[in-house]
Amino acid sequence: MRILGIDPGIAIVGYGVIDVERGNYSLVDYGVITTPKEENTPTRLCMIERSLIKLIEQYKPDNIALEELFFARNTTTAITVAEARGVLLLTATKYCGSLFEYTPLQIKQAITGYGKADKNQVQQMVKMMLKLKSIPKPDDAADALAVAITHGQTNKMANMFRI
Repeated sequence: MRILGIDPGIAIVGYGVIDVERGNYSLVDYGVITTPKEENTPTRLCMIERSLIKLIEQYKPDNIALEELFFARNTTTAITVAEARGVLLLTATKYCGSLFEYTPLQIKQAITGYGKADKNQVQQMVKMMLKLKSIPKPDDAADALAVAITHGQTNKMANMFRI
């Protein structure tokens, strides 16, 4: 099964593509979609949509997994990131149809076994699970890979018996 994991944002959207076969994970690709802060929000949202469509067409994921948002303070940032997330949700559903969402707590729990793990612990586990020499950079891409692995972990039993 091919999974596209997404870490939503407006300036930077992280993505990670993995293959899961019989409980084994292999890295396909990772990176970020960036939008210039000088552009207006509608233009940035269109850029995110076009980039996600290209990723879906290139990698043909079976499932797409997104991180749910959690904001405690900055409401202005929260609104624009939520708008970007809406574009990501719509585009993923429209072009893939198989969409899953995970909270930060679920991601930490699936990756490390501990829901209050810190960012470095999650990144170290991503590195180990994908058998990488170093932690993927930037952090947004590593986070997206963690989302993809979370989907693989959450659906492990179904994936193990997949033909």
